[in-house]
Amino acid sequence: MQRTRFVKYLTLISVAVTLFTTAAPAAGAASPAPGTSSRSPRSAPLAADTWQPPLSTRGRYVVDAQGRRFRLKSANWDGAQGSWTGSGNDHHAGQNSHDIPLGLDRAPLSALLADFHALGINSIRLPFSNAMLRATAPVPDSAVTANPHLRGRTPLQIFDAVVAALTRDGFAVILNNHTNTSRWCCGIDGNERWNTGQSTRQWADDWVFMARRYAADPRVVGADLYNEVRRNILDDPNWGLGDDHDWHAAAQLAADRILTEANPGLLIVIEGINWTGLPVDGLPHDRPTLTPARTLSHSLVDARKLVYSAHFYGYTGPRHSGATGIGETHDARYQDLTRDQLYQVLKDQAFFVTTEGQHHTAPVWISEFGIGSGETGTAARTWFGDITDYFADHDTDFAYWPLVGWEGHDDWALLRYDTAGRRYGLLDQGDWRGTAWNHLMTAASRTGPVAPVPAWRMLTTDHGDSVQSLRERAGGDWDPGARKAACPDGLRLTGLSHTGGRALCTDASAGDLRAAGNARTVVTDERHVPAGGDWASGYTKLQCPADEFLIGHSRRGDRVSAALCAPARVALGRAGRTVWFDRSDNRPAGSAGGDFAAGRLKGQCAAGEYGAGIAFTARLGSTPGPAALLCVPLPS
Repeated sequence: MQRTRFVKYLTLISVAVTLFTTAAPAAGAASPAPGTSSRSPRSAPLAADTWQPPLSTRGRYVVDAQGRRFRLKSANWDGAQGSWTGSGNDHHAGQNSHDIPLGLDRAPLSALLADFHALGINSIRLPFSNAMLRATAPVPDSAVTANPHLRGRTPLQIFDAVVAALTRDGFAVILNNHTNTSRWCCGIDGNERWNTGQSTRQWADDWVFMARRYAADPRVVGADLYNEVRRNILDDPNWGLGDDHDWHAAAQLAADRILTEANPGLLIVIEGINWTGLPVDGLPHDRPTLTPARTLSHSLVDARKLVYSAHFYGYTGPRHSGATGIGETHDARYQDLTRDQLYQVLKDQAFFVTTEGQHHTAPVWISEFGIGSGETGTAARTWFGDITDYFADHDTDFAYWPLVGWEGHDDWALLRYDTAGRRYGLLDQGDWRGTAWNHLMTAASRTGPVAPVPAWRMLTTDHGDSVQSLRERAGGDWDPGARKAACPDGLRLTGLSHTGGRALCTDASAGDLRAAGNARTVVTDERHVPAGGDWASGYTKLQCPADEFLIGHSRRGDRVSAALCAPARVALGRAGRTVWFDRSDNRPAGSAGGDFAAGRLKGQCAAGEYGAGIAFTARLGSTPGPAALLCVPLPS
């Protein structure tokens, strides 16, 4: 999230309209008078045994390798994503970052990290640009005055040194692909989408490169795939249309490649869509954030690596771009909302994701929010108090923007340093943000072991295969030419839609039901239906062999092509019930897993059942998609 009022516009059918997405307000507002505050004594680095990587998720919580809650109390150490504003030699807030994390010219790394510990944070969101990865010139010596051991290094080499220092000091690091170019974000600046100015393949290749680069450092715990996906001059991003602007598909692709080609231990952080449409009264415009995940969520090859993220700033709004003047509409900003209205919007736009037992259930990391220490507006200050109260009361994972800035230049930073290395900011008395920050950091929070909870994940073959099982990928193409879906390893198929190729997977009640090894059965006919076992008369029944259960299916066009079954680690029963769904929804009361095929007819086995077969019909005039499931009780 960036703080600039830089606005671009275009003429469209003789009407001037502004294209502007979330951008934070101008920095450099009044800051406290320089003082003589001394640096806080160095805090002891986080003990190595206080948390154990890698991180994963259990329902709405991030947990460490021991299953203990690890709340992301984070801040953004920006700079490596670039600071150039796109005009002359101007840089955001007068801070030329030289494409490395800010502050290395002003304070030694050891002192910076000591101050980070004093804030109470345990993790760092570390932005970078794709351009930074390719920069070959060393940064000027002036950019690392306080860290002379970094002289002569390229931006990426300095990024390496910063990552190593952070993790050695006990911090968790989440890498964030913030920009394509080394240019300050976020307007119409060439950084609107992951593939603005580069191909999606190149973007994913860069992520594989970065994930491999730090794979040996277990405290590099996450990959935040792209920052504030938004509209460019002509086109909106989308969530699920299957074209070159499909953020859902691009994130799925990059996540799969990171986890399979580079580092299977990383959390995958997927941010919602930041802006669509033209910010003009009377024309469609919106800040979708995570709302599309209600009906189309992600299923990774590791079902417990997904984290969703969102950004909130007071001067923006659910349908307000954040602009003033050109590009400003009459929509409410977040800071214009009452406390109750704000809390409802937060739930609707992001925090619904944390509801347990849904196909979209995941931790939500508010990876950017912030405000200036020189802010005097009542509405803005009230908003900051309200939103930090919400984060405190809802035990939220968060990352403040930004962590480090230059004194006299950026009063949004939690910590600001002058040219002599003196520190100002939140650790000094008199910063009005301190009360809200302290409440956020000290409020009651879940700690200790988090009990495992059932995973629910949806599959979609809208635009291609959705084979999320590594075991099935290793086994090769089990139905060439068909669109295939297979549950992530450890989960079983428990629901299907009549049309549209959606499916629901879970491990509820039984955990990982599959036997060791990669044995599987591809069922294309009725040979496994036992004598006298016609559970869907007049329909073609693709039933798993004895002691096997459904883990996937395939289709050709709208027609069911095959059922994919795997052997169970225990003996399974055969007698079950037929769940029809070709004429109405047929899901258990309470609908664990949520609506995994919105707007479509669908059927689902109960949590205590396994799917043993799929029935369909190819009769003239009938839809040849799945029509019924055979649901059999799990062994007690």
